[in-house]
Amino acid sequence: MDLFLDYSDKQIGEKSVAISGSKSESNRLLILQQFFPNLTLENVSNSDDSKYLTAALASTNELVDISHAGTAMRFLTAYFSAKEGREVVLTGSERMQNRPIKILVDALRTLGADIAYEAKEGYPPLRIKGKKLSARSVQINGNVSSQYISALLLIAPSLKDGLEIELLGEITSRPYLEMTLSLLKDLGVSTFFDKNRITIQPKKFINDATIVVESDWSSASYFYSLVALAKIGAVVKLSSYRRESLQGDSSLATIYKSLGVETIYDKHSIVLTKTHEPTTQNLTLDLVSAPDIAQTIAVSCFGLGIACDLTGLHTLKIKETDRLVALDNELSKLGADIMVTNKSLHLKPSTTINTNCKIPTYHDHRMAMAFAPLAMKVPITIEDADVVTKSFTSFWQDFEYCFQ
Repeated sequence: MDLFLDYSDKQIGEKSVAISGSKSESNRLLILQQFFPNLTLENVSNSDDSKYLTAALASTNELVDISHAGTAMRFLTAYFSAKEGREVVLTGSERMQNRPIKILVDALRTLGADIAYEAKEGYPPLRIKGKKLSARSVQINGNVSSQYISALLLIAPSLKDGLEIELLGEITSRPYLEMTLSLLKDLGVSTFFDKNRITIQPKKFINDATIVVESDWSSASYFYSLVALAKIGAVVKLSSYRRESLQGDSSLATIYKSLGVETIYDKHSIVLTKTHEPTTQNLTLDLVSAPDIAQTIAVSCFGLGIACDLTGLHTLKIKETDRLVALDNELSKLGADIMVTNKSLHLKPSTTINTNCKIPTYHDHRMAMAFAPLAMKVPITIEDADVVTKSFTSFWQDFEYCFQ
């Protein structure tokens, strides 16, 4: 479905939007719930990723297909490896079969996992024969996707002796590791993280517990962008959020203040208000701890006519698409003066935006949502707009509601 958007003559009134639970928190907790079945979850993400993960965990079939759900692929690779007596072939979409998994597989094999590649070495599909993992320690690079490391952390309490992970080199996406560890602590699991070493103690049982998943900050980013590109006075209220968040993307509140958006915490909601024009002409950020908001920020800066230099983006090369290349392609089409490397994006100030451009989404939900707010400036068309269901099922309804 292609979607034509034109809100260039519209202003946003005061609107309230309820956003589904964090995909990152939900997916971690769904795995932990398998080990601790008396854990009750509320406000679980309604994203495609979480739905695929839930279905995979409930499936009794040998073939488990998680489509585009990258988090599910990583977490389930570890989970099924530790699931004694269960044999599965874990696969996904064509794009998923070209996303690397070797680093995680190697780490799991060190622990004793029985995993074989069904096709191309280093990539899904994987044949996994679940067994008792006996090793006590493992090494893994710290500068790879944090989901590889979190996948190991999530199965660690179920192992007989727990697990010690040594992270080699620089540690990136640390907030996502802290999120996983915090959720483990909430369930009474003993954890220790010092310098480059993480230790998780074994735990077999917990008392009955209920966790309410905080809404997704990555999803909030598109409304931050919308308010930033609107006229002064625009207000959008989002729920349910908390000031002390586990999500690295909560840095949005600080980042967007320099782009004219004030954030007020009101009980379990945040109120975004366009109070002033941007206070910077060149936004410089290291997003190594929050790479998922890079697309949103780049589009916001382009729409506001200010420069940005974004670094720490090396993990964007292995997402649903190569997000840096995709941003280069589409922002250039719109008239941007942009340069990308394998780990950074550099945008010069712009004075014009080309109108009526078609923006392909590259099977990437974040491309669709990141570019949507530009409709405040010029008419654009988002191709394959339904891709947003991967993480934000009601995005287009909520986006449209802001203008009613």
